[in-house]
Amino acid sequence: MANNTNQKLFGEFPAVTTEQWESVITADLKGADYERKLVWRTDEGFNVRPYYRAENLEGIKFLGTASGQFPYVRGVCKNNNWRIHQTVAVKCPAEANATALKLLASGVNSIGFCVCSPKTEADVATMLAGIDFAATEVTICGSEACEIAEAVIALVKASGVEPAAVRLNFAIDPIIKDLSKKGEWCCEDGTECFEYCAELVKMTEGYKHVRTVTVNGSEFHNSGSTIVQELAFSLAAGHEYLVRLMQAGLTVDQAARTIRFSLAVSSNYFMEIAKFRAGRLLWANIVKAYNPERECSAKMFTHAVTSKWNQTVYDPYVNMLRGTTESMSAAIAGVHSLETTPFNASFQEPTDFSRRIARNVQLLLKHESHFDQVSDPAGGSYYIENLTQSIAEQAWKLFTEVEEKGGYVEAFKAGFITDAVDASAAAKDKAIMTRRQVLLGANKYPNFTEVADAAISEECVTREVSDKKVLKPYRGAMAFEAMRLGVDRSGKEPKAFMLTCGQLSMARARAQFSCNFFACAGIRVQDNTFFHSVEEGVKAALDSKADIVVICASDDDYATVAPEINKMIDGKAIVVVAGAPACQAELEAQGITNFISVKSNVLETLKSYLKQLGI
Repeated sequence: MANNTNQKLFGEFPAVTTEQWESVITADLKGADYERKLVWRTDEGFNVRPYYRAENLEGIKFLGTASGQFPYVRGVCKNNNWRIHQTVAVKCPAEANATALKLLASGVNSIGFCVCSPKTEADVATMLAGIDFAATEVTICGSEACEIAEAVIALVKASGVEPAAVRLNFAIDPIIKDLSKKGEWCCEDGTECFEYCAELVKMTEGYKHVRTVTVNGSEFHNSGSTIVQELAFSLAAGHEYLVRLMQAGLTVDQAARTIRFSLAVSSNYFMEIAKFRAGRLLWANIVKAYNPERECSAKMFTHAVTSKWNQTVYDPYVNMLRGTTESMSAAIAGVHSLETTPFNASFQEPTDFSRRIARNVQLLLKHESHFDQVSDPAGGSYYIENLTQSIAEQAWKLFTEVEEKGGYVEAFKAGFITDAVDASAAAKDKAIMTRRQVLLGANKYPNFTEVADAAISEECVTREVSDKKVLKPYRGAMAFEAMRLGVDRSGKEPKAFMLTCGQLSMARARAQFSCNFFACAGIRVQDNTFFHSVEEGVKAALDSKADIVVICASDDDYATVAPEINKMIDGKAIVVVAGAPACQAELEAQGITNFISVKSNVLETLKSYLKQLGI
């Protein structure tokens, strides 16, 4: 019955050909360039069309497989029951243990311990006390992960839990955490690290869910890389581990199954879904080239962490929204585990409240949105399948470039990897400065009345500087935040006054634009509905003691009102024209030199005004 209904329904709507679609679009464009108007050129190096149809799936070879089937594009298993992960910083082992147990009782089933100072076997026992290794996945990360690994393994073995039930990860990553971030190995040339990881694998033989190596690909993203760069360089680092571990005496199956990938997930919603799918495809084919005995050794074990790069310290509750969409991307993409970064992590130690909100994002996705009940819901989408194919092609191209240079380590030493990431970061920085990329609350639509939280320090908004060619994680909003923090802590309260006159609709539109523009620097803005005369507006501006007076009118009005206002202000405030009128050259000839528009470099423009104000 349902099938007959569907057939009748389809009969009511005749098929529309691509040519018909294109003819209507061309007519609507009214002569405008199709490619410029509707085709999106991504930072990843490929074009995205305005729409996709079934015919666009032709030639995509990975289609037709199910979840759990090679090459695992649709997932490495038949379900989507990802693990909810949260990390605890271990300063006091007893306190860390208490926090972990509280998290485990609140919906978390994957716990991370970040150990960054020496710990004894007794400390390890205290830290892990009461944790059920059969029910909980445990990850040991931090600079001391290597040093306590054997003590953790001994404790797990002594627990009596069946080896097949134990899920244990060590975030040991000398290639990225040491060489790529610090510029040097933790040992002479890294060989000892690889040999030690191989020994840990042998030590946990029979424990098929223990992974000793983590490829921290999120470091590329948090240093400003593109999605393709993050994926390609992560795969290259993973391949380097694969080769080095085999050289240390492991089989390809042993080496591949001990590698865990930790990737970031940004707010680029559909692209991130496609990234994880493309990653599984490429890693499966990399491992397959070494002829593993078990096909499942080619499965990519992926942990996801929501972006730190796009978090802001101003208007921080927006970070909750970012984390929600990012978590949703990871859940749809099908990851093994996911950590939603607490909204305040960029400027203070996460609180019980921020951890709870982060955790609840995933609990909602599972228990109310039921995302865990659908495996690869994006599968078959014309758009996402094409994105997956495009990202896979670009990432594979970059991966092979790295391999041609001798592999990840040699490519990194040659500066190839850092040069690529730095170039991407510079492009993103420019896009943020000019607001082509928006970070809500930082470079656009700021909270006008917000003053920096006491927890925000200069260190939180200061970008790392190093002469070494290394990865330097930062946040995209830092430059704006540093500028605004300087204003908040200056002891001054600069004010910008909106002098609205001339044509009402343009005056209001430009006043709203200008308020948002100046508030990004923490400059207090005074908006005004409309002044019926220049004299009225100038008097109100001078009475307000404003440091900056922004003339908001139409382009046609500026030729007459701007010189008059500038003359009446007579240097008592900085006069700014909102817009880029055709008469700009004439106005400049009359001494009006300040203009703001959508083409402005917002950051540099605001800095110049603050400098004039002595801030």
